[in-house]
Formats: sequence, structure tokens, C-alpha cells
Amino acid sequence: MIEVSRLADMRAWSRPERAAGRRVAFVPTMGYLHEGHLRLVDRARELADFVAVSIFVNPLQFGPTEDLSHYPRDLERDRTLARARGVDVLFVPAAADMYPGESVVRLDAGAMAQGLEGAARPGHFAGVLTVVAKLFHVVEPDVAVFGRKDFQQAMLVRRMAADLDFPLRVEIAPTVRELDGLALSSRNTYLSPDDRRTALALSRCLREVERAWRGGQADPVALRARGLELLSVPGVAPEYLAFVDETMQAVGRVTQATIAVVAARVGATRLIDNVIMGEGVGADPTVR
Repeated sequence: MIEVSRLADMRAWSRPERAAGRRVAFVPTMGYLHEGHLRLVDRARELADFVAVSIFVNPLQFGPTEDLSHYPRDLERDRTLARARGVDVLFVPAAADMYPGESVVRLDAGAMAQGLEGAARPGHFAGVLTVVAKLFHVVEPDVAVFGRKDFQQAMLVRRMAADLDFPLRVEIAPTVRELDGLALSSRNTYLSPDDRRTALALSRCLREVERAWRGGQADPVALRARGLELLSVPGVAPEYLAFVDETMQAVGRVTQATIAVVAARVGATRLIDNVIMGEGVGADPTVR
């Protein structure tokens, strides 16, 4: 594995490989890698000859009250995990190189970003799409792999790539879960042991709305009410439970293609999760 930090060096690696007909897959991350990230690397390996992974904690996507300074970081650990998983290039740019100067042009995330996470975190998706677009320009991959756990983000990135004519494929990989159902997230490190147990309310909520839907209930209002009952437990502050399509529009009737998306605070930690109703939480891969 090689490691580069300069944008020009990343391009200098990628362009000759692609010119020679070899495919490059890209997995953008903010580091503090876990098995969910590494499964994205595995999927990237299936799709290309070489795999590039970036580690960059993007300041543009954090609000003024969010946890940028406390976001978990351990670059040496990330290097070890990436090398063991067969990553070919680790791209670790500095913020000063990604965003030179004080003025930063940001992408408008549009209507798909106005609800749910976009409403809860104003400006978040403008920051996400800006950094992803820049990384696409620098790495120039044939395919980029994102996780479905951040569902709204994944849909926005896919739409951005199409709207801006990036010559690449955006692959969405399934959420990876602990054996008890908790979706893997770098923010899980913030959870105390008690909060870790309480956090299972999110996946239980998704399992329950899926169960009710399979039992014949297709009304999103009724399903939302049932799901919120499961979330309304001590230690959990629900933020939303919604039923949407891939354009992030609320549906009038829940079908197998509908996505249930949920967000809640568990203690001081904000968590999100989702499920495609026709697949179910049980279809998601788990850690070994």
C-alpha cells in the first residue's frame, strides 16, 4: 500500500492506471475505520483492479454545534486496517490543501436535501457534496462505493454524479450490522455500555415496522406511530421516522421499494439507520 497526501500525487497515481485500461475503485471515508468501511473496500475490490481509500475529516459538513474537534481519529490504526484489507492507495489530504484560502464554493444540494438529515443538520449536505465532488475530480475513479446506512447522503451523491456528468458509477453497498442489529458507525464509539444497549431501539423500531408491513399494514402514518412506540424508551430522543422513496420523497403507501429512515439521540450521541422494506434488517450483512 502506498500513501499520498498531495492532490497532485493522487492524480499522478490514478491517471496512468486508468490510461492503461485498469479500473480504479474509490472509497471516501472520514477515517476511524470499522468493519463497515472495510466491507466497502471488499466491494470496491470486486469492481476494479485497484482500490483507493481517502481519509479526510471534512470540516464543511459539520455545523457550529457539532463534533468536528471530537470526531474520532486514529490514522495509524487506519493505516494498519487498510493495509490488511488490501487497499492499494491511501489518500490522506490536509484541509489546507483541500480548501486553500478562506472562500469556499459549495454545491447546492437541492430539494432532496431539504428534509430529514438536511433539516436536522443545515448545510451538512452542501459540505458533503462539495468534498465528494472535489475528491472525484482528484481521484478520478471508475466507480465509487458508499454505504447505505447514510441513505440520504448516498442518494444525493448518486444524483450529483448523474447531474454533473461525472464519468463514474456510484455503487451503494448494504449497511453492516453488529450481530444484535446495531448499525456500524464511527459514532458508536461515543456510546457508553448502557447507551450501547439502549441504541438497539433503532434497529428494533425498523424490524417492527417491517414486521407490521409484512402483516399487511401499508399506511405510513400507522407504521410511523407503531415505530415511534418502540423508540419511545428511556434514554432515546426520537428525531424522525419516515417512509421515503429514492428521491427522498414521502410515500403515500409503503411498498417493498420504500425505505424506512430513522434518527434519534441516544444519550448525547445522534444515530441514524434505515431499511429497505422489501429486504429487511435481517438481510443486512453482520460482522463476523
